[in-house]
This record gives sequence, C-alpha cells and structure tokens, in this order.
Amino acid sequence: MMKDYNFDWSVVWENYDVFIEGALLTLEISAISLLLSLPLGIIFGFGRIAKNGFIRFIAGAYVEIMRGVPLLVLLMWIYFGLGGLLGLSSYWGSIISLALFEGAFLAEIFRSGVQAVPKGQMEAARSAGMSSYQAMRYIILPQAIRRILPPTASQFIMLIKDSSLVSIIAGVDLTLKAKNLVSSSFKALEIWTAVAVIYFIMTFTLSLIIRYFEKRMMKNEQ
Repeated sequence: MMKDYNFDWSVVWENYDVFIEGALLTLEISAISLLLSLPLGIIFGFGRIAKNGFIRFIAGAYVEIMRGVPLLVLLMWIYFGLGGLLGLSSYWGSIISLALFEGAFLAEIFRSGVQAVPKGQMEAARSAGMSSYQAMRYIILPQAIRRILPPTASQFIMLIKDSSLVSIIAGVDLTLKAKNLVSSSFKALEIWTAVAVIYFIMTFTLSLIIRYFEKRMMKNEQ
C-alpha cells in the first residue's frame, strides 16, 4: 500500500550519471531518427502530390500504414523480423523503426506545407518562363519551408517521447536505464518521477527554442 512505501530519493542523486547518460542516448537516438526520417518525409510528401497515380498510391500506402500501425508493433516487426534477417542491433533497429514511423508524419507535414502555397504562385512562375522544377525550387519551396518548420520541430518533441518505447526491444535509452535501476533498487516511484522530470526538461527546452525561432520567422515576414 502507498502509506507503507518508504521514499528514498538518494537513489536518484547517487545515480545521476546514469540518468544523464540515458538522456543523452535518448537525444542521440531521436536526432539520428529525425535526420533519417527527413528524406523519407520529403520523398513521400512529394509522392503524395505527384501526378503519377501509381506513385501517389505507393506514397499513400506508406503513410497510411505507418500512421495506422502502433509504434510498438513496428518496433517488433523491424527488430525481430527484419533485424533477424539483416542482423540489426537493438540500437539500429530502434533508429530505423523510429525513422520509418516519423517519416510518415513528416510526409503529411511536407505535403500540407506545399499545398498550402496558393496555386496561383506556380501559375505565375510558369507564366514568367520558369520550368516546373524552377518554380518549385525558387517559389514554392521557400514558402512551404516556412510553414513546415514549426510542425516539424514539434514532431521532434513527440519523437523524443515516442523513443521511450525502444526499451521494449532492449534499445538503450533513458527508459531502459530507469528500468534497470528499478530492478536493482526497487524504488520505482522515485526513479520514474526523475525520468518524468528529465523528459519534461528536454521537451520543454526544445519548445522554448521552437517558440524563439517562430517569433524570429514572424518578424522576418513582417
């Protein structure tokens, strides 16, 4: 019972280095996953608005499957399925799973950002003698990037929290470090409270950074 539980916060202070190492590993896994998911988001985002129906179908299938399958299941498929064939470690199995999962959401962010630019912009560029590629590169994309940066940054925050699931396949991160400490100390409430605080610090700090750059972008557009 809760009233019989003896709190001992010393387990947190004595293992602060474990929490720091776990937090850094979480940020590392999340950052690499985001870098790998960006090209996926761009490719499949363009695929979603391609004129070719087959390309749109493939891109749409990827987006809907990845968004419809729980990340936990995807981790199992990649690590125990694909990982068994290719010999993936839990580290790379975690990163590939997160990148594939995140890529689907970034594809939708990218698609909506491009489509949010008025169609008249493309028509005006073509009328001025630009090719479709030139119009996309010099007219559409610069405007789309300003629209997609804030939701992309917010998605990174979600990715950090989602990365806690990699401990299911023995991916070494903050959550797995905490599980190991709980197993050895039996101080679950203290350890998981510390983990919650660390995740909050990481995500809140990133939120402040995002808000700063959003304000800078708004000032530049005025």
